[in-house]
Amino acid sequence: MKLPRDIAGRDLARALIRHWGYVQVNQVGSHIILQTDNPKHHRLSVPDHDSLRIGTLNAILRSVAEAKGVRREDIVEKL
Repeated sequence: MKLPRDIAGRDLARALIRHWGYVQVNQVGSHIILQTDNPKHHRLSVPDHDSLRIGTLNAILRSVAEAKGVRREDIVEKL
């Protein structure tokens, strides 16, 4: 699976809010703090940068996939 190379942090945060049940709870500097309680409590920080580095994007996707019990590919499809 090839990851998108030009996704902005704000766009990723919006997709997680819209499709995966996350809520923006805070913003500290250039980091957006998202949180969900379904199916378990999970909190993560998304950098509000124009283009996320591939390793940062991969780490966020892996974390969300583990918390939601889905595959990374399912998350990428909805970006």
